[in-house]
Amino acid sequence: MTIRQGSLRGVTDGGVSAFRGIPYAAPPVGRLRFRPPADHPGWPGVRDAGGAGPSVPQGPGRLAPVMGARIPDWDEAGCLNLNVWTPRGAPADGADRPRPVLLWFHGGGFTSGSGGWDWYDGARLAAAGDIVVVTANYRLGPLGYLHLPEAGADNLGSRDQAAALRWVRDTIRAFGGDPARITVGGQSAGAYSALALALDPETGPLVHRLILQSGPWNLLPQSPAAADRAADLFLDLLGIARDEHLAKALRDVPAGDLLDAYGRVAAELARPGDGAPPMHPVLGGAGHPTAWPTALADGALAGKGVLVGSTEHEATAFLGPDAPAELVAAVTRAAFGEGVDTLARECAAHGTPAHVYRFARVSTAVPGLGAPHCSDLPFAFDRLDAYATAPMLGPVDARDRELAREFSGALAAFTATGDPGWPAHRPEAAPYVRRFARE
Repeated sequence: MTIRQGSLRGVTDGGVSAFRGIPYAAPPVGRLRFRPPADHPGWPGVRDAGGAGPSVPQGPGRLAPVMGARIPDWDEAGCLNLNVWTPRGAPADGADRPRPVLLWFHGGGFTSGSGGWDWYDGARLAAAGDIVVVTANYRLGPLGYLHLPEAGADNLGSRDQAAALRWVRDTIRAFGGDPARITVGGQSAGAYSALALALDPETGPLVHRLILQSGPWNLLPQSPAAADRAADLFLDLLGIARDEHLAKALRDVPAGDLLDAYGRVAAELARPGDGAPPMHPVLGGAGHPTAWPTALADGALAGKGVLVGSTEHEATAFLGPDAPAELVAAVTRAAFGEGVDTLARECAAHGTPAHVYRFARVSTAVPGLGAPHCSDLPFAFDRLDAYATAPMLGPVDARDRELAREFSGALAAFTATGDPGWPAHRPEAAPYVRRFARE
């Protein structure tokens, strides 16, 4: 396999070829730290793409008690990489054309996660829909969302996502994918990011359809003033002045020290009932020219298709399994459900097909946990085996394996055809919600 940057050697298993750890931008280190992503210069010879690349610098994820613990395998120099899974042979429909593409972004509160983890292995999803699946990393925490425009730091994680999307547009045909049929999807912060890419006039034309899983829709882009306060505190903790030497001073700080300071900023700015990360996309910055409700009401998704949903008990991931049911329902509704309804309603009003789902499979491992935030992920990628220690999954049986085939099949079918298998929302009716549960 040869692309513009050089030659790749992937692996094939079960009729799907995988190419992992492909750099889509230059290493964001040295003078490129706290700078927008730059083109990768390429590599000599044949690059081994059989294994995942490193994740971006990050601390432990906050949802380890629900999802299971991961030890972040981060390396700043090699972190801007992506992974491609593509079926071998001719398309299943017999058409002489490239396959539809799904570019999917992980969640993690703009603070943790990696597209290269086995949680998000796209092989079965690619096979289920005869589609090309891509997952990508993007800079997180202070390296991705520290707001210092004078030093070049302006929604850099969002800029990375846009760079990954443009890489897919420019390169995916080499993997059998169709650059004119790119569905952008994600879960949680990844869903938020996918919607932002579709709404931004700079990247929106590249997005054909959207898959939005459990987006934190009550989280609006940060105001520049709030972002400045977090940045000032961050610099104070590092002992760095906001002067003409700022950029160089930040480049000289070890990544681990940046993460430590970020953790202290998060602790100091934390407020009861507010789960927002201290650094996340800033309104008016790159990739976020307007808040999503405003752009949506203006019809920015016209001509696209949308699949959007949430889990039944999102909030137990944050409140714990012993939280009162009424509180869980209220927080789930406020943080996730109301946004799903808004998306479905506004899409329908502008003639955009919006298909709504709710994931309701309950874990038996932890009483009271229900179907928490992230519990759809093992089923979305049909990767139950990758979550063996996850309390949100617990013991699985044949019904779970069938549910995984159903849910991943719906996501794949939507990517391929725009129809997941149930009706789109109509303006004159309450949303039709497809419920996924063990029956």
